[in-house]
Amino acid sequence: MQLKINGQPVDVTLENEKTVGDVLKSFESEAAKNDATTVAIWLNGREISADKFDDAAAEALTDNTEIDLNVISKHDIIESFKDIAAQFSSLTEKLNDVPVQLQSGKDREASATITALATEVDTFCHMAALSALFPDLYNALIIDGKNLNDFFKEFSPILSDFESAMEVKDTVTVGDLSEYEIGPRLKSISEVLTKFN
Repeated sequence: MQLKINGQPVDVTLENEKTVGDVLKSFESEAAKNDATTVAIWLNGREISADKFDDAAAEALTDNTEIDLNVISKHDIIESFKDIAAQFSSLTEKLNDVPVQLQSGKDREASATITALATEVDTFCHMAALSALFPDLYNALIIDGKNLNDFFKEFSPILSDFESAMEVKDTVTVGDLSEYEIGPRLKSISEVLTKFN
């Protein structure tokens, strides 16, 4: 049997494991001790979805069995949060320049900032979703006194309005949303994320 973690082969000594499920159970109990968990499983090159898990787990181990696990740890998420915090902090400054850039024909610079904003918000949402695998971490994500769901209920419509204003080059609305709505929220997220260690 060959076991890979995040694409890297690892040495493994089988004890009483006879099935794929036995290996996964053993691995998950070890991973839990290190604040880590499996987020995707490939068996012999095919990804195992939740509805196929029971059948895959029942498969007997052979010398040719290949198990590849995609694993994430609480530490990985915290490190990503620190990177996101730095990006949001930088974007807060850049957003203030967007209205002037749009008015002075520097659409390319403005567009680069907006693309970076979309990418980083998407990255944050993805990492925040993964943090739910570690409830203590997820529950600590209180931004401006709100849990993540409530925070994004307010933030999402603002981002939509911002996108609409960008499309019609409404520089006044873009400027107001950048300075008074989006920038301060990015700063709040950044402050929360930098507290993790």
